[in-house]
Amino acid sequence: MAQRALPYEYEIEESKAGLTAFGGFADVCRHSRRHGDVESDRQVFKDTGGYPGMAGPADNLILVLLNLVGGDCVEDIEKLEADEGFCRIMRKVETHGLTRKEKKALKRRWRKERTRTFPSASAIFRYLAAFHNVEQEKLRVRGKAFIPESNEYLKAFAKVNAELIKAGRGEELATLDMDATLAATLKRNALFSYQGEQSYQPLNTYWSETGLMVHTEFRDGNVPCGL
Repeated sequence: MAQRALPYEYEIEESKAGLTAFGGFADVCRHSRRHGDVESDRQVFKDTGGYPGMAGPADNLILVLLNLVGGDCVEDIEKLEADEGFCRIMRKVETHGLTRKEKKALKRRWRKERTRTFPSASAIFRYLAAFHNVEQEKLRVRGKAFIPESNEYLKAFAKVNAELIKAGRGEELATLDMDATLAATLKRNALFSYQGEQSYQPLNTYWSETGLMVHTEFRDGNVPCGL
C-alpha cells in the first residue's frame, strides 16, 4: 500500500537487538551514580558482611527500578529481564567503579555461565528476608501496636540515605514534612488500619526544599502515627 498521506514512510525493523522500552530509567541510574549512593551503599553493606542472596550494590537500585516500572510484586522483575536493551545498561551500571579484583569476585558468584542480568524472584525474596528482625517479632503481642527495632541491614540503609542527603547540604533552609501514609495491601498477614482496611502505615519525613526523604520507618497499619 502506498504511503502518500504524510511526507515520510514507515520502515519495519525486524531485529529487536539492543532496543529498550525503559530508556528513561538510564537517567535514574545516572542520578544515582552522580550522587554516589551506589558507592556508599557498597561500603556500608561491606561492613555488615555483604549482600544476602544478591550480587551487589546495584541490586538495591534494581528494586527502585522495579517500583518505577510499575511492579506490583517481586515476580515483576521479569519485565526488566525481558528488555534486552535495558539489560545491557544494567550490566554497565553493575560493574561501574569496581576494581579488577571486585569484578572477578562478582563473576565467580555464578558457578555456571551467567544467563540473567537481574536477580531471580527467589533471590530477591531471600534478600528482603534478611531485613526482617526475627528476634523482635517474638516480642509482638497479638492485636497491639508494635514497632520492631531495626536489624543491622536496615540500619545500614539509614547510613546510605544519610550519604544521599548530603547532596542537599548547600541548602540553607530545611522545611521538614513528617506524616504517616496508609498503603492498602492484599497481604493476608497485614493488620487493619483505623480506616478499616488491611494496610501498612509507614512514617516518612521529607525535606521540602530538596525533595529528599530524611527518614522513613515502615509500620503496621494499626500503629498510630503519633507512636
